[in-house]
Amino acid sequence: MSESAVDPEEVAHVADLARVDLADDELEAFAEQFADILAYFETLDEVPEVESEPDLTNVMRADEVEASLSQAEALENAPDAEDGFFKGPRVS
Repeated sequence: MSESAVDPEEVAHVADLARVDLADDELEAFAEQFADILAYFETLDEVPEVESEPDLTNVMRADEVEASLSQAEALENAPDAEDGFFKGPRVS
């Protein structure tokens, strides 16, 4: 690119806001890189939009009620239980 879309002074301003110290050669390099990135975004703007409605299908199965363990059966093999709940070690 002959004329950069990003001025090194703008890069310096953003670097100051971010509290990043950049040398003059780094300012020039970042200005060129930012200009390239902006050019990529301009290229993306040229891509035509595709308008299509995706076909939505329900991928969830219906809930089915099945027999399960009672609370006492579930706690039967627990190393420690209290008031009908699993008891674990203290965290704090």
